[in-house]
Amino acid sequence: MWNSFLKDTTQSDLYKSRKLLESLLSPAIDIVTHLTPESPLNVYLEILDSAFGTVEDGVDLFAKYLNTMQDNGEKLSAYLQRLQVMLNTTLRRGGVTASDLDRHLFRQFVRGCWDNILIAELQLEQKKQNPPTFAELLLLLHTAEDKLSSKASRMKQHFNVSKPRVSSHYQGIYVQSEEDYNSSQPALDHRSEIQDLKKQIADLQSQLTRITQKDSRKAKSAARPVAPQKASTHSPAITPTFQRLQPHSRDVNNNTSHRPRPWYCFRCGEDGHIKSHCESERNPSLVAEKRKQLREKQLT
Repeated sequence: MWNSFLKDTTQSDLYKSRKLLESLLSPAIDIVTHLTPESPLNVYLEILDSAFGTVEDGVDLFAKYLNTMQDNGEKLSAYLQRLQVMLNTTLRRGGVTASDLDRHLFRQFVRGCWDNILIAELQLEQKKQNPPTFAELLLLLHTAEDKLSSKASRMKQHFNVSKPRVSSHYQGIYVQSEEDYNSSQPALDHRSEIQDLKKQIADLQSQLTRITQKDSRKAKSAARPVAPQKASTHSPAITPTFQRLQPHSRDVNNNTSHRPRPWYCFRCGEDGHIKSHCESERNPSLVAEKRKQLREKQLT
């Protein structure tokens, strides 16, 4: 706002100086209080710039200017205007000369701009020997940006409008919109993928069934009992052994049948009754003595 006001040639410097004084607040107003309202405008600007402007010299400002690149998402026109402000500050500090402003501005813009397609379309590389002025380059960028924005809006409107598609078959004809057609394509792809998965699952299940049946047959054959072989009565290996075992078994049966049995009561030790029918008191000593006699008789 103040730049356009100060560059306005329709207003006198005295009017500009008074408007500047009216807009100043402390501490800026305190620095220029010694000046009269009739002082030239450039005197006010020099004092204010010395007090509140940048304190870097022209060499440092120019080095900082050469490292200024386009920011992410920044328009080309905005980037050019940012370079112009920095270059003017560098000029006031003696970092560049007025005759080299357009050349430095153009070279740094081409160097720091990331849109190589637009640089090629505007043929900026071929204009380095005779660079355009700030106003000319700014007009080129605004025109290119307007073309791109209008083209993007037309493309958006074009793709948002559904176009009808005619699909026919033997039963009849129906109209299918482009959105419906595009939305049906993923469904068809998904159905084919599902059919492939079902087929693979069925193959795996059949393989698993065959393996399970094969293992079960092996388990049944392994668990089948072997039929015992009937020993032949004429076998020379079994008959003598059987004959040797028979007398021994008869002897054991005879010995166990002739062994003496207990004749006394296990509670009182008296003869003639058993423990379940005993009504006498316990007599452990007599029971132990009778048990000793029983063992001696069984060993004889």
